[in-house]
Amino acid sequence: MSALLHRRWTFLGQIGLTLILLTACSDASTPDLSLAAPAATRLRYVTLPADATATPTPFRPLAGTDTPPPSLTPAVTAPLPVEVTPSPSSTPDFNLLLPAAWTPPAFYVPAGVPTPMPLLTDNEMVTFLLLGSDMRLGTPFRTDTMIFVAIRPKSGQVTLVSIPRDLWVYIPGWEMQRINTAYVHGSASAPDGGETLLKNTVLYNLGLRVDHIAIVDFDGFRRIVDTLGGIDVPVACPYTDWRLKSPELDPQVEENWELYTVQPGLVHMDGDLALWYARARKKSSDYDRSRRQQEVLRAIYAKGLQLGVVTKIPQLYGALRNSLRTDVDLNTLLALAPLAWHVTNADIRSYYIVPPLVNGWITPGGAWVALPDGAAIRAMLERALSPQRQGREEDSVLIEVWNGTTYEGWDRLAAERLNYAGYETRLERADRRDYAQTWLYDVTTDQDTARAARILNVLGLSSAARIAAPGYRQGVSYVLIVGADYQPCFQPQTLQP
Repeated sequence: MSALLHRRWTFLGQIGLTLILLTACSDASTPDLSLAAPAATRLRYVTLPADATATPTPFRPLAGTDTPPPSLTPAVTAPLPVEVTPSPSSTPDFNLLLPAAWTPPAFYVPAGVPTPMPLLTDNEMVTFLLLGSDMRLGTPFRTDTMIFVAIRPKSGQVTLVSIPRDLWVYIPGWEMQRINTAYVHGSASAPDGGETLLKNTVLYNLGLRVDHIAIVDFDGFRRIVDTLGGIDVPVACPYTDWRLKSPELDPQVEENWELYTVQPGLVHMDGDLALWYARARKKSSDYDRSRRQQEVLRAIYAKGLQLGVVTKIPQLYGALRNSLRTDVDLNTLLALAPLAWHVTNADIRSYYIVPPLVNGWITPGGAWVALPDGAAIRAMLERALSPQRQGREEDSVLIEVWNGTTYEGWDRLAAERLNYAGYETRLERADRRDYAQTWLYDVTTDQDTARAARILNVLGLSSAARIAAPGYRQGVSYVLIVGADYQPCFQPQTLQP
């Protein structure tokens, strides 16, 4: 099977874990360390032999010069992750994953409401709606996290769209209302009425066909993340908000709360911290929360790709029995997990329904809602869901990232930023950790300055940060050395591929 097929099947195998893990985010062999690409074995962390020594590499970029360094060899001083691809036993039939022929329902459109959005999904994609809520058995609940996932299995394209809970929409057969009320209103009429009405609401207002729904509650999310041993979240922007001092404390008592801050870096989060980071919005907004939710999703996906997670499937299954509601055949999804092959975060396209696609508005009843700009949202969704064009520039670029600072995880932050823009990355250990400036070494043979400028723009760097070094490193297109001047905070909606 080709590497592309490996990558397509990976996401499909891991989507079961993603559905389980994300949706509660509401309110020892020696590696080949040569310059060639890593060998294909399973993803693992490898420990260097005791007699390994650091490679002396004087590599001090000179400001204001394009003189290339004599070498671009990273130091060998600590374990490095080796990404690998096992050989599958058979080629999956992607047609089995696609929905059968489907005809959208005919909606009655009363006077005074917007007309339905044209259908934007097609039968070459399978779609999921991931929902998170503080659901309790037998009680009505609102769906306060909504992330639409579309997968084109034949091309490996994956798209995420965050939908704000306060989006002002027409709920078919009812009235204009916040989108997060559709599920609870439909549930009052029939056992599966919530799922049906929410699917129809998303279809009517956004033109998105929903094939499957999965809902996870807060406690289930905590347990599952803890079962994984926590997740490592690349936090790009510092965030401060009110947090309960301990999950066992009474949230109604004011003294039980404190201001809590996470700083930029690779932050290890247990279930409680991950839930807080994905839910908190007292000092931000629902829109900023959607950004953090997708950060958590990507971190969960990255953790799900690690070999050890497969052995925890029975624990995960037991943990979610009373926490997950879904119309997906869970056993089938979990059975795919051992077949998972490597897919990077660069393969996932992130989109958000945020200003200026929506504007704050006070309803006649006095409620604050997000009023959609239908034309702008349609244009964004058409771009997000369109088949990925062949021969994209990003597909031919591999960027190696070094952390030249003492700030742990800043290489991951820069790599994630590039991933959001669709660029593939890999991490290497820097030769030293005292770089004052951030540099992009262009080691391509064609030295396309326009292409380099686009990468610099993604990273928030000026043209002065580029150093021409054609042919000085094999197997990659660029080497990014993150220096102490790097500004990690960015807005992912500005980097949509």
